[in-house]
Amino acid sequence: MLIIFKSPAGGDVIMFEKNGKDMLTVLGKDPADAKGIVTVEQLPAAIDTLKAAIAADKARQAEQGDPDEADAKPGGGNVSFFQRAVPLLELLERALKDKKPVTWGV
Repeated sequence: MLIIFKSPAGGDVIMFEKNGKDMLTVLGKDPADAKGIVTVEQLPAAIDTLKAAIAADKARQAEQGDPDEADAKPGGGNVSFFQRAVPLLELLERALKDKKPVTWGV
């Protein structure tokens, strides 16, 4: 199953259910909800929270190996949390700029 984050401010961000639920948890939303919304008023806090989670994931990866491994590498290895989160972060930032909500499951 997929979770699709949508906003009139940008293109859809499509994630596998597990990854999408991880993002919802970070954003403080109930991952068991089949649909929901990040309102315009909630966007600044959601962006800050997601940025903090991305920074924490990069720091964790840097501790585990080469600092260069915290950067995205094409075609190699597992996809990290921060790599999956960046498109959602960009959508949230565009939505805030355009004052549009972000929804999923609708």
